[in-house]
Amino acid sequence: MPFAPLKNDSFLRACWRQATDHTPIWLMRQAGRYLPEYVATRSRAGSFMGLATNVDYATEVTLQPLERFPLDAAILFSDILTVPDAMGLGLSFEAGEGPRFARTTRDEASILALEVPDMDKLRYVFDAVTSIRRALQGKVPLIGFSGSPWTLACYMVEGGGSSDYRQVKTLMYSHPDLMHRLLQVNADAVAAYLNAQIDAGAQAVMVFDSWGGVLADGAFQAFSLAYTQRVLSQLKRNGADGQPVPRIVFTKGGGIWLDDMRALQCEVLGVDWTVDLARARAQVGEGANGKALQGNLDPNVLFAPPAQIESEVAKVLASFGTPHMDASAPGPTHIFNLGHGISQFTPPEHVEALVAAVHAQSRALRVKS
Repeated sequence: MPFAPLKNDSFLRACWRQATDHTPIWLMRQAGRYLPEYVATRSRAGSFMGLATNVDYATEVTLQPLERFPLDAAILFSDILTVPDAMGLGLSFEAGEGPRFARTTRDEASILALEVPDMDKLRYVFDAVTSIRRALQGKVPLIGFSGSPWTLACYMVEGGGSSDYRQVKTLMYSHPDLMHRLLQVNADAVAAYLNAQIDAGAQAVMVFDSWGGVLADGAFQAFSLAYTQRVLSQLKRNGADGQPVPRIVFTKGGGIWLDDMRALQCEVLGVDWTVDLARARAQVGEGANGKALQGNLDPNVLFAPPAQIESEVAKVLASFGTPHMDASAPGPTHIFNLGHGISQFTPPEHVEALVAAVHAQSRALRVKS
């Protein structure tokens, strides 16, 4: 499938720890409810799933933030729960509420019945990836994604979001063998899902371990990290155009386990706003086998006036430290992002101020260096 040549490769270069002329930026949930044009498109679609399962709508909303802001990457518009939905759990979104599953996987029978779903059930996602890639016309790279095996398990066992994770942790501690079985199926399903996105045109893939941080030390390594690694080890290394595809892992609340995550078979580690970037760079960003870092502005900074946003951007860039500028060798690199998804209440003009500040300030740092 022919795709247009890439015009802005700064994000991919940073993923591979190559020098760039500015710090690239994209935002988790950048195609979303803070944009009035997104709200209008969702209204036409009739529901969130109507939006996510329609190739034209998914393409439209993925491109909307790129039409407003000079972001350095696009991310597929979809949901992290499409895989368990394809397993037959019955995903729905009620107005004003989070996702819900009609069926849960809490007992032995339901867990032993789980299988990696037929990827044809997710054809709408892969068709959207190809459609978006073509519509971008090489403007910026396209990121594909999935929830992590542990994060998917949380929703599958709880039946939706949770404040205490009581059901999933009860299963984990009472029947660890069943939890491992559930996570094995999830990991293999996520790997197949991401590989199909790569085949469809995704130029980078990201695993969202949104709930890894709710686990105890030891449990995180056994029930989250191990299965994220099982996903990563199965991923294709080259995309539909023959180019290598970097792998990104983001664990919300996972900053305390960066030393463990250094061994993951990925190129980029995302961190939330609780992490000191200088310390993270020293832990995992330096050396021949270092990781690129992605993050980590507190999303609530975007409610402050633009002048304060610029000040907070400066703090994040200063925390990461001197930009890597040696074009002849890899080195520590930074991809600017939020420490979690953008709030639906964020003023779009504040996002404009953020992107402009990151680009201008990071270019100035390279001149000074």
